[in-house]
Amino acid sequence: MSLEIQNLHVRIGEREILRGVDLKVERGQTHALMGPNGSGKSTLANTLMGNPNYEVTEGKILLDGEDLTEAAPDERARAGLFLAFQYPATIPGVSVANFLRMAVNARREENIKVKEFGQILGKHMELLKIERAFTSRYLNEGFSGGEKKRAEILQLAMLAPDFAVLDETDSGLDIDALRIVSDGVNAMRGDERGFLIITHYTRILSYVKPEFVHIMLDGRIVRQGGSELADELEEKGYEFVREEVAARA
Repeated sequence: MSLEIQNLHVRIGEREILRGVDLKVERGQTHALMGPNGSGKSTLANTLMGNPNYEVTEGKILLDGEDLTEAAPDERARAGLFLAFQYPATIPGVSVANFLRMAVNARREENIKVKEFGQILGKHMELLKIERAFTSRYLNEGFSGGEKKRAEILQLAMLAPDFAVLDETDSGLDIDALRIVSDGVNAMRGDERGFLIITHYTRILSYVKPEFVHIMLDGRIVRQGGSELADELEEKGYEFVREEVAARA
């Protein structure tokens, strides 16, 4: 099973942002997509989840061979795709627990029993070092950056998708919160799930080691490699990649 992006071109209005992206993530693999601000990383994340503000002008998004390019966001989620947002939405009046139960039920034919839901939720909250009172609060209302990211990873754990896209999950986290969130992601890794971690920093990759690293510049993936590529970026920055691309042009 795979999440496959084929020759993807995306624009907002008249501005083309993605200019032919090819990427394939197999189950059991963890990929990192890196690039400076403005390179198109978050555009790719939003497009994968069907944000209507982003227009696909060419190419396809396939999940296990099924074409999801025109699918609605809820259809993509039910198909097994998950996105942890860079800036999660606040939903006043809806508690974390109620939101999670609704999300879980949306992927099931029969609603989950309250006792079963509570047991699963408690297990994942313990892993993420989240206090029980947290689930009574309204989703993301008054949350710190770290709390928002923990809520996203808790949602990931509860939904157990086939493929998870994490858009700048490390953004705004202090070192303790980063370690806890990374532990949660690592606990979810395995043969049954693929990950695409989108970031412009290497720090989360010190805790969540990818097998594959892709570098994006100006809406294209311009270089690919193993985890050592992230170490090279840490040492040299993105300028050396720009120089390589310019030399090939």
